[in-house]
Amino acid sequence: MANINLIARDNGAGLTRDMHLLAGLLREGGHDVTITGLGHRSRLSNRLRRLYARLRRLFRGWFSGKLNARYDINIMLEHVRPESFDQAHVNILVPNPEWFREEWLRELPHIDLIFAKTRHAERIFSELGCRTMFVGFTGSDYLDANVTRAPTFFHGPGRSGNKGTLPLLELWAQHPEWPQLTIVWRRKHLELPPIPANVQLIRDYLPEAELRRLHNAHTFHLCPSQTEGFGHSLIESLSTGCVTITTDAEPMNELVTTERGVVVGAHQAGTQELATLYDFDLDAMRDTVERCIAMTQDEQASLGKAAREWYEANDRAFRQQFLEAIAAATPPAPET
Repeated sequence: MANINLIARDNGAGLTRDMHLLAGLLREGGHDVTITGLGHRSRLSNRLRRLYARLRRLFRGWFSGKLNARYDINIMLEHVRPESFDQAHVNILVPNPEWFREEWLRELPHIDLIFAKTRHAERIFSELGCRTMFVGFTGSDYLDANVTRAPTFFHGPGRSGNKGTLPLLELWAQHPEWPQLTIVWRRKHLELPPIPANVQLIRDYLPEAELRRLHNAHTFHLCPSQTEGFGHSLIESLSTGCVTITTDAEPMNELVTTERGVVVGAHQAGTQELATLYDFDLDAMRDTVERCIAMTQDEQASLGKAAREWYEANDRAFRQQFLEAIAAATPPAPET
């Protein structure tokens, strides 16, 4: 058993899900986990949470007869936290390349190990000279077989601005004959073009149960991300056994392949921190949507079955790989 300090920005979105997923997995593996869920650095709550983590560490040291005992492992999700380096014997970073700030490059020598969610991230951080281990990742199981599925399209970018939403709106405006596209997009303060009649745009917060229902109510999921740290929208779509459509670029095409989904031709469109951005080709997406509309039920079922099987296998593999990687990284107990 290791004493682990799990450090992440509690953003109410992907990082929060990751934090609680890993905390639960580590506890199932028998580890003692402290969650240091940080808000914005300027907030008092941020300082109080760090203080709580320090006091818990001090108490643990006092209880075991050690002065100021450190954690065995810090696990930092996405953000590098230099102020926490000395709190643990081993510092592990689980990065998202598209959010890795330039200022953190100088801190990499203090990171003992990178846990890479994708082969894309593994290559990036290996080339930066980091000791890197591929562990993969997983996401929520959104399957609900009780929901009736229609041959319509779903797109759920959440609050993100790099999921290809505006070009999709443009395409649907050009094709009023296409089936309905339902978009759940909570991005605020953005001027939108006129919404076509065959598009339902939901901009309000949806309860988890309703979001899950929408995932299962549509046969086709449009997830043409420009980049991903892992791809929660992709993994959730694959879990439902729908036909998942994404950008034919890394790391999106690591999760979605032609055996279990549909990939759309794309081109480079700049960079975001350490990641390359990709925009899907409009003509390729138009052809893909037409192909999906004409897709037989047998082909839909075959792709959906393969997607679901991959989700289950990936979920099992990640849980095993992650706990094995933690066991390998845990420093040996001091001799008494």
